[in-house]
Amino acid sequence: MKLPAGPGSPRPSDDESIAATAAAWLAQRDDTLTPPEAEAFARWCAADPRHEAAVARLENTWAALQPLRDFRPAAARHPDRDLLAAPADARTRGQLIAFPIGARALAFAAAAALMLAVGWWTLRPASSADVHYATTAGGYERIMLADGSVLELNGGTAAAVTYTPTARRVRLERGEAHFTVAKNPARPFWVEAGGVAVRAVGTAFNVRLGARDVEVLVTEGKVSVSKAAGPALIAAPLAAAEPRRSPDTFLTANERTIIPTLRATTSTLLVSPPAPRVEHVAPEVIRDALAWQGPRLVFVDTPLAEVVAQFNRRNTLQLFLADPALATLPVGGSFRPENVEAFVRLLESGGDIAVERTDPFHLVLRRAK
Repeated sequence: MKLPAGPGSPRPSDDESIAATAAAWLAQRDDTLTPPEAEAFARWCAADPRHEAAVARLENTWAALQPLRDFRPAAARHPDRDLLAAPADARTRGQLIAFPIGARALAFAAAAALMLAVGWWTLRPASSADVHYATTAGGYERIMLADGSVLELNGGTAAAVTYTPTARRVRLERGEAHFTVAKNPARPFWVEAGGVAVRAVGTAFNVRLGARDVEVLVTEGKVSVSKAAGPALIAAPLAAAEPRRSPDTFLTANERTIIPTLRATTSTLLVSPPAPRVEHVAPEVIRDALAWQGPRLVFVDTPLAEVVAQFNRRNTLQLFLADPALATLPVGGSFRPENVEAFVRLLESGGDIAVERTDPFHLVLRRAK
């Protein structure tokens, strides 16, 4: 979908255009997307991390505004799509509307951008409680955080996220996580793991918390790594008054360091550990280290028929829907394209779908009795 600037119209900023486009997609989705439109929406989200972030922030904002329905009972859950509608003759069959950037569209884009930038935080307390995320062994989760940063959790990982108006903080409690940080110098992004603190502004890096050490691998940008000079960082991780830390070690893209955890240091009575050693990492080593991420199929309220079609295009093990009523069942989640069996087990676990294996290459999905 494209938002062209009309003659004489002021050119909107990228953020405004993205916000307006995200709002238009959500309004269209609320009125049901055709399969081609759904595919176009997915392509738009995947084309730029800012697109997916704008959709997530707008959905979060609308969810946060739900209490206002008590004051306006007639208010809809999503914005009135008529406000975004193009003239009737602008519609074409099987194609989403291209909304012109006129005064009304620019006003909505500015309102959406303002709502994304300000509204969410004004509806939240100044200091929010931790939000906990965890994956099972062999699992994976990709989380779009409120500011547009992306948190990816490897299997057997747990993390707690705390956002305030002045800082963004993540405590990695176990496992491994990759962070793609939305740039905001006014609100630094901190990750704490095993007494090691990693600070970033706009970058991408991986943190693995082992039994005796913490590995930090930078894939984009620059981060600083430091270590608490005592138990303060564990007792009060990344508090407003920062604990006494060792001198910062800086890492740039394709660099890695491994630092003993605070527990390992304490157990060996290592009072003044040597400065962390920074090593350059070859691209193939980075690929191997991050292979757990891999390409994934991401679905958001996607009809089961479309999900089945996407799995079938990528696998010899084919899925079939025996009950047409299952075709519209909404599916959400992130799945490895080749892991059909795990997806099917998830469907079965809900109790609404039964799976019949007719041969090694076919699985039939039917409504459970």
